[in-house]
Amino acid sequence: MNTNPRQLQLLEEVRHRKSLSVEQLAETLGVTLQTVRRDVQMLAEHGLLLRFHGGVRVPSTTVENLAHTLRASLHADAKTRIARQIAKSIPEGCSLILNIGTTTEAIARELVQHRGLRVITNNLNVAAILADNPDCEVIVAGGVVRARDRGIVGETAVDFIRQFRVDIGVIGISGIEEDGTLRDFDLREVKVAQSIIAQSREVWLAADSSKFDRHAMIELARLDQIDILFTESAPPPRYASLMAEAGVRCVVAD
Repeated sequence: MNTNPRQLQLLEEVRHRKSLSVEQLAETLGVTLQTVRRDVQMLAEHGLLLRFHGGVRVPSTTVENLAHTLRASLHADAKTRIARQIAKSIPEGCSLILNIGTTTEAIARELVQHRGLRVITNNLNVAAILADNPDCEVIVAGGVVRARDRGIVGETAVDFIRQFRVDIGVIGISGIEEDGTLRDFDLREVKVAQSIIAQSREVWLAADSSKFDRHAMIELARLDQIDILFTESAPPPRYASLMAEAGVRCVVAD
């Protein structure tokens, strides 16, 4: 589906506040009730919202992620801020692994001027972006290509990643739960991400604020397997003690 800026803002408001009435949405967005009802109907038909009497809420599924094109639009400003902060922190002349996700794709766009990078990825979108950098060597994992987001998954990709030992592994995630577990939706994708963690001297997690308290079915890792968490705003207070116990440094993007 094609979403306009108003509909993206509507989704952002509902995802941030968990549930809202139609009247609250109309007031927040500065539009008529008829406009909100029309937008809500379309978004609900595509499974992005659930309607109840007088309002809407976020679907509570833990088994399927949002579509790639929609994820690229949601929280785009936050992802750009995180990407720029990470790019500033990556030294030239180092080796990286970037995994699947719209945030890692934003990071790749911020690295097109870096020099002397060697980047391994299981994300064809990342590879295409960094291919425009003549001073960056891009190494692409083999495996099964997921048509919906051009991510490469499967045992072949896992075995490929295991051949390398890199300076920094940068991973995205679908959700961070209240107990500190990092979670995602696709077991094949999780297996590749776990191999990236194992083969990286430092592990950096890129997660915008919408990922906190978001549920997904499969455990990918725990906070104590991460060295640095990059986000765009301070995490909810209860995560501060979890990160302190895990020894995770939190960097909030400028």
